[in-house]
Amino acid sequence: MKKRRNVIRSLCLSLFISTAAAMPVRAESVEEAQKKVDELKNEKDNAQAEKDSVELQLQEIAAEMESTQKKLDAKQEEIVAAEEALVQARVEENTQYQSMKKRIKFMYEQGNVEFIEVLAKSKNISDFLNKTEYISEISEYDREKLKDFQEIVRQVEEQEQTLEKEYQELDNLQTELINKQNEVKQLLEEKKVKLSQLEGELGEKMKNLQKLVEEEKRRQEEAAAAAAAAEAARKAAEEAARKAQEDASRNNSYQTSVSTPSSGSNTVVSGNGYFTHPCPGMQYQSSYFGEIREFEVGGHKGHDYAAAVGTPTYAAAAGRVIIAGYSSSAGNWVVIDHGNGLTTKYMHHSALYVVAGQYVEKGQQIGAVGSTGQSTGPHLHFQVEEYGVAVSPDKYL
Repeated sequence: MKKRRNVIRSLCLSLFISTAAAMPVRAESVEEAQKKVDELKNEKDNAQAEKDSVELQLQEIAAEMESTQKKLDAKQEEIVAAEEALVQARVEENTQYQSMKKRIKFMYEQGNVEFIEVLAKSKNISDFLNKTEYISEISEYDREKLKDFQEIVRQVEEQEQTLEKEYQELDNLQTELINKQNEVKQLLEEKKVKLSQLEGELGEKMKNLQKLVEEEKRRQEEAAAAAAAAEAARKAAEEAARKAQEDASRNNSYQTSVSTPSSGSNTVVSGNGYFTHPCPGMQYQSSYFGEIREFEVGGHKGHDYAAAVGTPTYAAAAGRVIIAGYSSSAGNWVVIDHGNGLTTKYMHHSALYVVAGQYVEKGQQIGAVGSTGQSTGPHLHFQVEEYGVAVSPDKYL
């Protein structure tokens, strides 16, 4: 009974719609429709101009990002060069200091005992110079040379700090450009959506204008369409009533059942070469000296030993630690001066266990493997240099 009432309502509603369609209404004038079309065309042209401007802005940002990346790469090369200069300066400083100690010891081994005790107890060059300020016997030449080397080290360190700061500023600029690029891309998508919407609206308005031009013909077609719609509505209502009756009969006879589902510190020396292996706990050697890689110029400068984070690393030979700190490229690194122009570098540590100025024995642990600095995974980069020139570590291992 309820469904029958719904069918009757549908019949009345369809008859009302068909009657209303035949009733005269005030039609939009051609002039009004033309004005709306012109306004939409103007708005569409403005949107297209805005879209073109945003695309140009995106191209400019991309060009600026490419330029900034080139500057970043160049700045990184300058930082690496400054680090190498700092290592060499510290090597020369340490060499001069050791030579001076030998000369003074020879000069005074039969004389001023107090002077020799001060020398022996000094932790580094600065400490020695401060403690011996009152001793007139120190060689003026050695004093001036050491001060010169200290000044060189200070200048190189300042240069490296300046380069690091400039690199960070460029990196921040690149990040800002990336964010700006994303914002502009989002704006471009919004402009595209708006332009698409305007094109759709303009198409509709132009269709409406065409209909208004043919108004008389359209009215006749609407009257015929209204009569056809009324007939179709009547038939649809009758068909709906018939189906409703069939559904009601079917529901009374149909049943369904639903089943319920049931409810360190000792030295480690390996091999018999002049150097002990710096990372005997490695998993495999991931790169070799001289290997050509697209992101390096002139070939790889050392060996890479892939190992789990925390794997111990050891001093290849006895010597003086001249650098133990952090670098943006080498990460946590250690540089050891072995004398006679021989230097070793150990890069990308997760932790360091030595400090600059410390003397280490062959096989003494200096750090733990990590992936700091410019690194693609946990490994130790081991580099050997003779008078500042990188050579194959295999020469000494």
